[in-house]
Amino acid sequence: MAILPIIKAPDPRLKRRSEPVAVVDRDVRRQLADMLETMYAAPGVGLSAIQVGVARRLIVIDVAKAPDAPAPLKLINPEIIEQSGDTILTEEGCLSFPEQFAEVTRPTAVVVRYLDEQGEIRTLRADGLLARCLQHEIDHLEGKVFVEYLSPLKRGMILRKMAKVKRLAPAEA
Repeated sequence: MAILPIIKAPDPRLKRRSEPVAVVDRDVRRQLADMLETMYAAPGVGLSAIQVGVARRLIVIDVAKAPDAPAPLKLINPEIIEQSGDTILTEEGCLSFPEQFAEVTRPTAVVVRYLDEQGEIRTLRADGLLARCLQHEIDHLEGKVFVEYLSPLKRGMILRKMAKVKRLAPAEA
């Protein structure tokens, strides 16, 4: 397994729509394992493949909190097939927007259909933090980032901060 570099905003790759995975093979399973290791190292609770520069419909999530044991989820080609009519406004952050947080309104519960690591179709009903995280990561697969839910003023402030951080950061080798 490997820790992968996480793409930081503003980067046009984060706006790219990810392609479906045609075959669940060893390469897909390795990519998911690397993403999970990267997410834990960051640390975060969710990560999409596009955030590590891979435009494939893959996400990893683990919303378990200490002292609970880790409960990693690896989802291939996830899609929201149902969502609640009830919504909630809660603060979100993103590994591609380090140290930037904002309140986002999302449905309180979702049903997601996906493929597991064996290529089997699964359905997951989620609410609370897991539902929010699933929606956030699936948005990434569509090329949508959480700041798009904000007012133009708030979105602009965060994007300007991110651009400044990127401009002042030392060049990567």
